[in-house]
Amino acid sequence: MNIRTRLTLLFVLLVASIMLLFTVSVYYLYDQFRQQEFEQRLEEKAFTTVRLREDVGEFPQGDLPVMTNEQVTVYNDQGAVLYNQGKQRPRFPVPASFLKKITLRQSQYIRVGELEAVGVRYLSSKGKSLIIVASANDRYGLSKLDRLREILFFCWLLSLVIVGIAGYLFATDALRPVSELIAQVNAISATNIHQRLRVGRQRDELADLARTFNDMLTRLEEAFISQKSFVSHASHELRTPLTVMMGQIEVTRLQSRSIDEYETTLDGLLDEVKSMIRLVNGLLELARANADAVTVNYQPVRIDELLWQAQSQILQKRPDYVVDIDFDNLPSQEEELVINAEESLLQTAFQNLMENGCKYSPDGRVSVRISFETGEVHLTISDHGYGIAQDDIPHIFEPFFRSDATMTIKGHGIGLALTKRIIELHRGQIAVGSTVGEGTTFYITLPIPYRSPTPALPAYSSEESIKS
Repeated sequence: MNIRTRLTLLFVLLVASIMLLFTVSVYYLYDQFRQQEFEQRLEEKAFTTVRLREDVGEFPQGDLPVMTNEQVTVYNDQGAVLYNQGKQRPRFPVPASFLKKITLRQSQYIRVGELEAVGVRYLSSKGKSLIIVASANDRYGLSKLDRLREILFFCWLLSLVIVGIAGYLFATDALRPVSELIAQVNAISATNIHQRLRVGRQRDELADLARTFNDMLTRLEEAFISQKSFVSHASHELRTPLTVMMGQIEVTRLQSRSIDEYETTLDGLLDEVKSMIRLVNGLLELARANADAVTVNYQPVRIDELLWQAQSQILQKRPDYVVDIDFDNLPSQEEELVINAEESLLQTAFQNLMENGCKYSPDGRVSVRISFETGEVHLTISDHGYGIAQDDIPHIFEPFFRSDATMTIKGHGIGLALTKRIIELHRGQIAVGSTVGEGTTFYITLPIPYRSPTPALPAYSSEESIKS
């Protein structure tokens, strides 16, 4: 069932229920009015009859208005019939309990079938207490009530038809913006993802929905552009070493060469293969970091040990690099050095920043400083290299982006994109400040999980500094 039909049915049911309640109320209130009016007529009939009987000495036969099947019966206090007037045979059945309830101040009403009766108590001039029961059939009132019931029923049915048509038109008009949105969404594809939804009414929920969808389209467009750029750059980076390797092989095969020349060619091919392996490993790490954060296995690790390990890995590959690690302040408890992290990923992030700092510094030196605050650990990784132009800073975390100043240095432009994603996976923040010709500094903030206080460990006697 579509929304238009559901809204129409709900609208019809709601209005039908209200109309039914209204018609039942009108019918019930009119029935009560008819009953009260007929009770008054029966009371007047009873009092008038007994007063005329008392004044004239007998019941009048043709002087009073006659009601259908009317009957007036006079009882004494013991319930014995004193007088009975009317053609109704047998006499209206009156229970003894009914007569006992009748007082001078309170009359009683009873209905048996189509006959209605009212009992009143009358104190005669002779001091006798009489009970008069007047009964009759309100034929005209009941016929009006039946007619009213028919009118209300058919008007209710007619209102259902009118409400159904109005509800359908109302639902169609209410859902017209939705239909327009559906048509616009169906017209958007990968080739025209730049298009956005338009809504005529700017202050309703559908406008909010359209704006939310437009925001999602903006994110998707950025993701598509990033993906296309990523694929293009990755293809270019993979194609370059393959082209070089193919060219070297073809040139070598043109003629017979010496063993030294073959070894030189193989060494060149080996360098290109290593470059491809580094590129593929970087792509795999980037894909892993971009995976769902739920799949990352977080474990308690010491932040200082990760820095030492990253430093050791860099120095094993490049002994000529220098990585200084300094502590601005050491926490009094060892637990304050522990963070929840995926050890290999976070170590890769630190290693990328240290290696970049050494690679882009003429002296091959980078300085790492670590400080602790309540619930946070701050890292600054600084170098005195070429620096980054201000126009390039917003793009340095994009995959495969490389500034013009560093194009002559080997690299693929994956490291910083991978580092930023890893820091975000650990609910941290990374920022960069740089001056061309003076150097670059990366600022990293990582959260430290709260732990209950434990006995303090012996503090270090002096600031620890390792320089390699």
